[in-house]
Amino acid sequence: MKNKHIFSLVFIAITVFSVSAGASVENSTVPEPFQRFDDTSDRVIDYTDLNSLLDALVLNMGRSDRKKASPQKSATGTRMKFSVNRATVNEGNRFYYEVFEDNEKNRQTLRRIRNRLEGIPFITPLEKYSRDEQLAYWLNLYNVTVLDEIVKIYPQRKLEDHLVGKDSILAAKTLVVAGFPLSLNDIEFTILKQNYNGNPLILYGLYQGIIGGPSIRKTAYTGKYVYGDLIENAMEFINSNRGTEGKSSKVFRVSSFYQRNSAFFSDFQQDLREHLLTYLEGEELDELKTARTLKADINDWTVTDLYGTNRDLAGSFGTNNAALAGAASGENSSRLTSRAAAASRYSPAVMAHLQELKRKQEEERTGTVTIEEMGQADVEPDG
Repeated sequence: MKNKHIFSLVFIAITVFSVSAGASVENSTVPEPFQRFDDTSDRVIDYTDLNSLLDALVLNMGRSDRKKASPQKSATGTRMKFSVNRATVNEGNRFYYEVFEDNEKNRQTLRRIRNRLEGIPFITPLEKYSRDEQLAYWLNLYNVTVLDEIVKIYPQRKLEDHLVGKDSILAAKTLVVAGFPLSLNDIEFTILKQNYNGNPLILYGLYQGIIGGPSIRKTAYTGKYVYGDLIENAMEFINSNRGTEGKSSKVFRVSSFYQRNSAFFSDFQQDLREHLLTYLEGEELDELKTARTLKADINDWTVTDLYGTNRDLAGSFGTNNAALAGAASGENSSRLTSRAAAASRYSPAVMAHLQELKRKQEEERTGTVTIEEMGQADVEPDG
């Protein structure tokens, strides 16, 4: 009888939220269990497994230098060229999606991390955590779900069709948290927007798998540092070619990411301008001050892998079946990089792109990742 009673409550909760979620995401109501919090709580959520995965598979590219990439030449023996946005191609952190392709064991590892995060509120209700700890939880759940969903469609290179529209991976109700079916849009536009008073900083914690969006970080968000990390992400994105560009004295270009998230800017032109002025630096700051209009037309829908979707140029690519095992055990990310590099044969075009990424990272040198010289890495005995 007890189990039947629990099932009935869950069914009612699912039914109620399904009705509200069917309306506009902006007008939906946050489910009651997700409204409460305890700011006296010192409870923290453990992200050891997620941290291991991110540390091993995220390549930190540092701040943008606003330089355009060099024009790419055709690979030897073919007329094929990189189809890239030269202004943005070298920007934003990268994720090693390549190690999941045709590797069910690695996919299962990622899915287990997602499932564990999804199930946390069943074990300890979110209301027992502080509001900051809850924010970190929702951002981490959102991002690991995006990773898992993109892995399913990888090596799809351009993701616009998968991120926009009612059938997108953001709109589909792919999660069930504490009995409530949720989409990623529900998390963003209902739970996060309402619980955090529409704070646009939250947007920079929502990784969407594309160069034209906020970067994924090498560590999971935590309640203690979540706002500092969001400010760092905002500074990186806003001061990059994929975030902003001064076009003329009349028009200042911004990412279409802002237009897609205009719900966080009641007066889009005025509120977004004030938001950008808080974090923008350099020449662009002066250009924004004098521009009359913001135009949200900067796009780069390219998946943030390293080079896997360019395999027609790169030649054969062999992924390492043990890559995620290393991630789960906290294996140093430079070893994973070495194995991926040693397993590939690069065309001149891909080699030039990788070397450009390497050059940029060495200039920024954050100390979080070391990339060995591409094409010269030794293969370890257990690789």
